[in-house]
Amino acid sequence: MDDAVERLDIQSGEPSSDAPAPTAETAEGTRPRKRWVLPLRIGISLAMLGFLYTRLPQFSWSDLVPAWSASTGAWLAGAAALTLLAIVLSALRWQQVLHAMGQRTRLKDLVSLYFAGQFVSNVLPTTIGGDVLRVSRLSKKNGETADTFASVVLERLTGWLVLPLITMFGLLINPGLRQMGQATTLAVAIAAGTLVALGAVLFIADHQRLGGRFGAAEGWRRFVGAVHHGVGRLRRHPKAALGVIAAGLLYQLVLCLAALMAAEALGLSDIGLTALLAFFPAVLIAQVLPLGISGLGVREGAFVIFLAPLGVPAEQAVALGLLLYLLNLGVSLVGAPAFAVGGRTKEALT
Repeated sequence: MDDAVERLDIQSGEPSSDAPAPTAETAEGTRPRKRWVLPLRIGISLAMLGFLYTRLPQFSWSDLVPAWSASTGAWLAGAAALTLLAIVLSALRWQQVLHAMGQRTRLKDLVSLYFAGQFVSNVLPTTIGGDVLRVSRLSKKNGETADTFASVVLERLTGWLVLPLITMFGLLINPGLRQMGQATTLAVAIAAGTLVALGAVLFIADHQRLGGRFGAAEGWRRFVGAVHHGVGRLRRHPKAALGVIAAGLLYQLVLCLAALMAAEALGLSDIGLTALLAFFPAVLIAQVLPLGISGLGVREGAFVIFLAPLGVPAEQAVALGLLLYLLNLGVSLVGAPAFAVGGRTKEALT
């Protein structure tokens, strides 16, 4: 197995059965990064949360906890259920990409892999560990490491298309949201910038002289060639591409509904669905920046910016961000058994 795959297996904690054991040089090369990256990211998250704390004029810890009632429990249960459903829809989106690339995989297997990946990314924590785990484990079953890697990349890229479109739709159906000053400007800038970045990535990946030149390459370049191949398959099969986009759109809309229920649990009934359609995708895009841990600090700061024009106090905007983080964390714990079982047995997916 090539060096790129070895690195994937090392990072996921699952050495490949047909890969040579990591050498001392390889292990030593990865340790320094592991030593300082995680503490740095934790420090960044704490610093951002600390900055937000200093900006809250009359902060009280009770502002972060919703007043408990039967309706609060119902809203939280609904938000948790929708977050669970969103992970299943993520697996469905991944399945659509795999099918478009000629890889037939059962949805049940992909759901298990996705939950395991969520556990790694959100509980352990790391940024790319969950995706690395998915590539590592599925490739052991189908023997197509490069195509599996490409399917994960393309699945992630669908969000770059769907999220900006949801923002534009929210602003279109609610004209008042187009007059929110900095919040509107930032949301539009993030949406437009994301679409431009997506266009550039797809152009490079699909171009025969750019992405195509790596089709027969070895090592890490083979993975670039696999992405080129995947983009070409989607372009030649528009129905399959539409299926991928539809699954991605449904997934993101469910996340918006989960955020709406979380807001209701906090008593933020004035936000409304259209406001979340316009601004929540920008929050989701911003929180994937590899600055802190699981978007902590970035997500909460973004909510403060986007919800302030709607009359939401800063402390309640922070509370919404933290509640969504805790919901995602709690749901990710469901993936612990899938992570443990899949790591102990090679036959977990066969």
